[in-house]
Amino acid sequence: MMNASVPWLALGAVLALCAFAAAGLDTAAMDRSIIPGNDFYAYANGAWVAVTDIPPDRGGIGNDDIIRDRTEIQIAAIVQKAAKSTAPEGTDLRLVGDYYAAFMDQDGIEARGLAPLYILRTEIQAISDRHELARYLGETLRADVDVLNATSVVTDNLFGLWIAQDFDQPGRYVPFLLQGGLGMPDRSYYLDPAPALAEVRGKYATHVAAMLSLAGIVKPVARAQRVVELERRIAAVHASRATTEDLTKGNNRWQRDDFHKNAPGLDWEVFFTAAHLPFSQRDFIVWQPAAVAGISALVASEPLSTWKDYLYLHAIERRAAYLPKAFVDQNFTFYRQTLLGEQEQRARWKRAIAATDNALGDAVGRLYVTVYFPSAAKARIEAMVEQLRGAFSRRIEQLDWMAPATKASAQARLAQLKIGVGYPDQWRDYAGLRILRDDAYGNAERAGLFEYGHQLAKLGHPVDRSEWVIPPQKVDAVNLPAMNAINLAAAELQPPNFDPNGDSAQNYGALGATIGHEISHSFDDEGAMFDAGDRLHSWWSEADLAHFRAAGERLVAQYDRYQALPDLAVNGRLTISENIADLVGLLLAFDAYHHDVQGHSADLIDGFTGDQRFFIAYAQSWQLKQREPALREQLLGDGHAPDQFRALTVRNVDAWYEAFQVKAGQAQYLAPAERVRIW
Repeated sequence: MMNASVPWLALGAVLALCAFAAAGLDTAAMDRSIIPGNDFYAYANGAWVAVTDIPPDRGGIGNDDIIRDRTEIQIAAIVQKAAKSTAPEGTDLRLVGDYYAAFMDQDGIEARGLAPLYILRTEIQAISDRHELARYLGETLRADVDVLNATSVVTDNLFGLWIAQDFDQPGRYVPFLLQGGLGMPDRSYYLDPAPALAEVRGKYATHVAAMLSLAGIVKPVARAQRVVELERRIAAVHASRATTEDLTKGNNRWQRDDFHKNAPGLDWEVFFTAAHLPFSQRDFIVWQPAAVAGISALVASEPLSTWKDYLYLHAIERRAAYLPKAFVDQNFTFYRQTLLGEQEQRARWKRAIAATDNALGDAVGRLYVTVYFPSAAKARIEAMVEQLRGAFSRRIEQLDWMAPATKASAQARLAQLKIGVGYPDQWRDYAGLRILRDDAYGNAERAGLFEYGHQLAKLGHPVDRSEWVIPPQKVDAVNLPAMNAINLAAAELQPPNFDPNGDSAQNYGALGATIGHEISHSFDDEGAMFDAGDRLHSWWSEADLAHFRAAGERLVAQYDRYQALPDLAVNGRLTISENIADLVGLLLAFDAYHHDVQGHSADLIDGFTGDQRFFIAYAQSWQLKQREPALREQLLGDGHAPDQFRALTVRNVDAWYEAFQVKAGQAQYLAPAERVRIW
């Protein structure tokens, strides 16, 4: 039975409020006692920060979380209705409803106990030599890389697989192999001597022992210590996050036969065969070659018994949400409470929505946009997109430091940039995926294998530039530099980010800057390395590229000075791509806003000019309040700077100084020569 505490009857009333949420500036969030030039983030958001409490089931709360909460309720109405539907088997509605209902059947999951783990445990126990270890590792390989952060992802599988466009031959797909194998978010959690991370390491060892004990492993403490030490050795060979962001270091082409020579230890032919990568697939891109070689060596050198405990632990962690409550609670204790500071688990119905969404993203998305993304909104945003594209084109032409040939190449890449608004041109077909109403564990297994098959099926076929990598109900936007394409998900395109009937200053300051940010990614330190034909090939003159990189270095230095925690500053190198995109996106949005309003930017609303509303809207789009563990995790491994520092992008924009009369001597003032100028 589904949990009767799910707020079925309340949904309609909540949705009525959510569907027409007010846009415009949140003037109540502002602290007008603060001089804008001293702390612009606090000026725009100070009152909100002062009165906002982080919910106990969160590591933080902010603008995007508010939109996600609204979207979650919208999706819940759809999914919970689907769970009561008698739609034919195999239809999107039935798949979605049955997946959700199975997850919500907590009594059934408890009754099955450890039975779902029996086959898994038997398979791992049967590993008798390195040949069998390679086979198991290959059989369990999945295309589970986070495509939004693929170059820096750490997957809990020993390796991550990413099927994507070949950087050198952009008309075809190629498998990318990436480092993985860690239970904690980043190598620094294993290797950094900082006291805060040493404390986390101790709690992780306790957590591993607890999970092994729940799974029936004898002597769990000693075996947990050996597993954690193995992970530490894996972490020691990992490339850093900053290193993996460098495309030129990652584009390493290996032939299938090269693996035995370059990364001895793992029986690679057995691994690839078990992973269903056919013998005809000869080319691979190995993103972190030293890490792949180091991990392969550990496969040969570390005791087989330790590897078996390691594999069982990671298999359990991956499936914890579909196991009895004791596993769910222990997984929460470390991954949500220790790492993010969350105090309570999210309600089961919310976790069920997230699980269904993750497994059947396009099926849920197709239902979602039918109800919640009107054609009028899509048309208005598509018009904004073209305004922003035009603004960037004009900026390129006006650059006094860029050579004509480089400008021509940039214009060609901009013209070919494909920007999808709301949802994909073609929806995924889930034919063949078996979802049962009474098998939550099996549903997750089959959905993961189905996705893996979908990704493998791309090999040997031309690249589809219209493909989406995020579902439309995800509050996000993403640029795919190699494919020169952008996905603007429907859920991102709602208040307070966007109101189809709202103030242009608000729309451009919030959503316009986001779209401009994504456009800029096709021309930032990564995107600028791909030419108009989508090849990893520099189209810059030597002098132009030197100028561009010098500006980027100044931005690195600027962000390195932002102290986020007493013992930890923002990493300007790690966050350079996003910081460049923030700056260029803000400039493009401001230009496009002025082009849109045609001289009416001085019009007052709520006592603010259009330019002031634009910049306040931008700062309010970065509203966020975080717990210390969540902030620390972001600083150590996320390519995005914390939101309060992203709001300070305005310091590099001349128009911000004019709008708020920011003067020398104020804390956030930068002299004109110190302001970073890129495009």
